[in-house]
Amino acid sequence: MKKLLFILSATALFSSCEIDRLPKGSMDTEGVAENPQALITGAYAQLKAWSDPMHRAGEYAGDNMMIRGASTDAFYEFISFSRTPNNYRLSNFWDYSYKAIAQASNAMKFLKEGENVEVDNQIGECYYIRGLMYFYLVRAYGRPYYQSPETNLGVPIVNGTPENPLGDLNFPDRATVKETYDQIIADLTKAESLLTLSKGNIYATKEAAQALLSRVYLYMSGTYEAPNAQYAKLSAEYADKVINSGKFNLLGRAEFMRYNTFTPENNKETIFAVKRLASEFSGSDHYYGVGGMYANIGGQGWGEMYASAKYIDLLNETGRNDWRPDSYKIVDARAAFIEPTYDDNGGKYTEVFRYIKQDSETSKNYMQDTIIRSGNTLIAKEVTTVDKKPVVDRYTLTPVNASQGIYSIKHKDGRPYTGVLDYYISLNRAYPQFYIVKASREGENSHLHSPVISRLGEIYLNRAEANAKLGKYAEALADLNKIRTRSIENGAYTSLSAADASEKIDKERQLELAFQAERSYDVFRNGKSLTRDYPGPHEQQAVIPATDYRVIYYIPQSAINSYPGQLTQNPTQ
Repeated sequence: MKKLLFILSATALFSSCEIDRLPKGSMDTEGVAENPQALITGAYAQLKAWSDPMHRAGEYAGDNMMIRGASTDAFYEFISFSRTPNNYRLSNFWDYSYKAIAQASNAMKFLKEGENVEVDNQIGECYYIRGLMYFYLVRAYGRPYYQSPETNLGVPIVNGTPENPLGDLNFPDRATVKETYDQIIADLTKAESLLTLSKGNIYATKEAAQALLSRVYLYMSGTYEAPNAQYAKLSAEYADKVINSGKFNLLGRAEFMRYNTFTPENNKETIFAVKRLASEFSGSDHYYGVGGMYANIGGQGWGEMYASAKYIDLLNETGRNDWRPDSYKIVDARAAFIEPTYDDNGGKYTEVFRYIKQDSETSKNYMQDTIIRSGNTLIAKEVTTVDKKPVVDRYTLTPVNASQGIYSIKHKDGRPYTGVLDYYISLNRAYPQFYIVKASREGENSHLHSPVISRLGEIYLNRAEANAKLGKYAEALADLNKIRTRSIENGAYTSLSAADASEKIDKERQLELAFQAERSYDVFRNGKSLTRDYPGPHEQQAVIPATDYRVIYYIPQSAINSYPGQLTQNPTQ
């Protein structure tokens, strides 16, 4: 009896050398025809596995976070930009994406459009999932759209199992970036037309397709210096559709500060999220969720990656966020997702002056000097080791903004440094632990997290950028301030123009969408360079321009080896 692949990895799909090419979990064609929903459910299930490498590939390559030290884990290549094709996490990202594409595509073959509303909606879900996968694949493996999309390579367009999977296969090479985007748009617009039922925000909906189209067209809208008005206009129009649907609302400030704790079904701002369950994170599994690298909560999690000094400086730009337990004050609501690990020292916190010191021409590090109070004078006591002997230096603090605990010193190295009065934060190796909890605590359950794919906050920012690229600065400013004033009371920008639109909008996207796997792509798609001039084991002086070969990942070698046909690798320099 003819078989259809039910669980279809890229390796299984592309393999041409194994005799048994029907893995466990295959279903009879008749069985699938009677229950194509099984394939759709399988496609949603693939999103759960996919969301982990997707997050790491997108977020770790940005500048919102730092790691405590070099790691032997394959994800360290994302952080260090030391690109190689033999990376199991990239292979997982590729394989899980194509599994979902295959299952969604195969389900479509057994569903007849126009039969009834329910069936049409199922088909629409398949188109959404497939378009979603191709988009996330092409932005990771294909160059930014503004860079010659007609010639740069995207990813292979392989929509489902061939009619004769046991025959001789010769799949096409990678489509161009433009052809891949054409496929994405075709899938998502088809999904938009078929999705008429509202099953909730953990399922594909019309608005989820429109939200993603808004982002897709934004990625095609060129740079601020050379915008593509056609695509910017379409991005804004799709944002309009989502916003005007009236189905979603921005959370208020207090609720937003607890965004991570709500299940997606109970979050009126979430448009689409990949639903995870507590039962999927039992015992030590919490260590391996996305949030497990960002924090240790209740003894669960590695807690080896922290908010970068660059991101913390952005949070503090309009006023200091004070995380100290006895003087807790959040100025920017997004600072609520950061939790420093203050050492209570047996019930008594140690007061320190924390600042970032230039250790060498190419390296910076945190300093936490103990504070000595002498009347109204504050002195920072710095203890270093020279020739295995302690050396003590004292610096008198000069107020910069005493009400916010901001002071400066003139260091013996001749440089002035500005920092804050704070409590001592425990170190992991040499770095204070600024835990990130945005990908943890869903339902107050340690590192449970349902990754958010689209939410209304992003849609307003999409429309702001699109309108700015169209020269509609008043409209862009209104949307930008809607997001900004939600987080920063009385923090509205008073103006927006061609001179500063890029800076202000990109800054707000970085603050708002941090730890959602967006940052590195946002930098490069607009033709900007990524810099990480802050403490950490990374190369702090490195500048990665958008034209660098490392802004995209290599096609996994495992996929190339098993592909039935030519699969061209990305350039190696």
